[in-house]
Amino acid sequence: MKRSRFSEEQIIAVSKEQEAGMATADVCRRHGVSSATFYKWKAKYGGLEVSEARRLRSLEEENSRLKRLLADAMLDNAMLKEITAKKF
Repeated sequence: MKRSRFSEEQIIAVSKEQEAGMATADVCRRHGVSSATFYKWKAKYGGLEVSEARRLRSLEEENSRLKRLLADAMLDNAMLKEITAKKF
């Protein structure tokens, strides 16, 4: 997945600028992002604090690691079943 040029802290700061009363178009223009990107950020990070965003990222990384481990285990299991089926 492509890494953003903005950190979670920066994204939350941009969101807070808009919540403070600045127009969305002005915030987007000032930071050089599209309004679609801004609303995507707002959906993901809206209402979060910086520490919560860091925790969210670490949980997402752990979740993807566990999914890879599960996929590898299921593949190994399928191969073992295939090998034992050929022996009989």
